[in-house]
Amino acid sequence: MSMKLMGIVVGMFALVIAMIGVIGHYRRERRRAELLRNLDHDGRCSWGRRRH
Repeated sequence: MSMKLMGIVVGMFALVIAMIGVIGHYRRERRRAELLRNLDHDGRCSWGRRRH
């Protein structure tokens, strides 16, 4: 019985670590999308074109 309980505890610990990783990834992607949206707020890419 104690081996079964130990397996459950180790499994739960692994799931918590994985959940922390997923949350961190989600937050980074949301932040990246927000930064890209704010990079060019007028809809034109002025830094990508040459000015004459």
